[in-house]
This record gives sequence, C-alpha cells and structure tokens, in this order.
Amino acid sequence: MTKTNKSTPAAADRILTDEEILKMDEKDYMNAAQLAFFKVKLQQLEKELLKNAGETTEHLRETVLVPDPADRATIEEEHALELRTRDRERKLLKKVQQSIVAIDGGDYGWCEETGEPIGIPRLIARPTATLSLEAQQRRELKQKLYGD
Repeated sequence: MTKTNKSTPAAADRILTDEEILKMDEKDYMNAAQLAFFKVKLQQLEKELLKNAGETTEHLRETVLVPDPADRATIEEEHALELRTRDRERKLLKKVQQSIVAIDGGDYGWCEETGEPIGIPRLIARPTATLSLEAQQRRELKQKLYGD
C-alpha cells in the first residue's frame, strides 16, 4: 500500500462513526474521511486533557488548612495522586499533538518502524499509536528481554 489520500464525499459532509470507518475497504486506508475522523477524535481528546490540567491547577490552588495530621496526610496523598495522573496525561497530550501534526503531514496511520499500515481497529483503540501491532509486540519483547 502507498500513502495516498483519496477524497471522498463523506469527508466533506460529516464525520463518520467507528462502525463506518471499520467497514471501509482496505484500499480506502487513510483516505480523507478517515483522516478527518481521527483528527476530530484526537482534537476532542486534546481538549479534554487540557481541561483536566486546568481543573488540577485550580484544585491544587485551593489550600485547605487542617489541624489533624491524618487529614493533612490524606490531602497530600490525594494531591500526589492527582499530580501523577496529570503527568501521564501531559505525556499523552504530547502524543496527541504529534498525531495531529502527523495527520496534517500525511504520515498518520503508518508504522514508524515498517511503513506498513497500523490498522483502523488499532487506531480506533489507540489513536496515538505510531507502530503496527506486530512492531509494538517486537519492541515490548525486546524491552522485556534486554530492558530499556
């Protein structure tokens, strides 16, 4: 398969559903409708991640002074957990933004390692995927055997 983008009437009319994208023929891989579908999906995820980050900032600014050491420890633990969660989301946000750039650049949906299609089902499950399932499995096996 080659990296070509074909225009379809569906892309101009509306964003397709997961089911419609899955039913498309292999020859339609990464056509304009599919790219539009994934771009909207990624932009929604980006918006949600940014909203969560803003809420965390506001939540952490609300300093509550409690005299009980156990209550204080609970609040600090909740803050630490929230910060770890936001750190993971920050890393995900970077991947989301890189994926949007890849869509605009015409590289989205293709394995970084092999150049083969990543696959629609995998991209629906993980829109930030940059490796095909096989390449990801090889990488994970290598990490397991040899460490990072």
